[in-house]
Amino acid sequence: MHWAMLPFFVWFLFADPDALRRMGPRVFQFHSMMGLGFVVLALGWTGFYLRHGLLSRPGPKLPGWARPVHRVMHHALVWGVFLVAFGGFLLGLTSSFLMKAGGILPIAPPLNMPQANHLIGLVHTYQFYALAALVAGHAGFHIWRHTRLKDRALRIMAPRALHRWL
Repeated sequence: MHWAMLPFFVWFLFADPDALRRMGPRVFQFHSMMGLGFVVLALGWTGFYLRHGLLSRPGPKLPGWARPVHRVMHHALVWGVFLVAFGGFLLGLTSSFLMKAGGILPIAPPLNMPQANHLIGLVHTYQFYALAALVAGHAGFHIWRHTRLKDRALRIMAPRALHRWL
């Protein structure tokens, strides 16, 4: 799931909806498709997590303080991704017009609540960047494990093709 989310995450780190709208409808349509892909993966990941729990285990080499950090970080990632997707739903719900994810799927019936929409937009933006900080911390944690503890933790996150160099 790490690598499936990455292209969407990078896109939303740098994409500005207002600037994209000025670039034309096709560019904004692509942005909307990226949002739909992110939400599908977010809901799938959350559903899998609710059904099966966390798949990752702390590992035998982790010191005592790092075990709860590992668990909390992974729970926060799953819930953070879900909450970002839910924030997008709330943006659609409070919008003044019917928004369609990817130009296909109606997000929510528009309630035309401009003040709430503005506030939710701000929260959605900050929540996404907080999630980005958590993702960076998560990657840093695995890099620390791999380099300091020599527990080959990067194999968890890296594609199999890269394993021979890790």
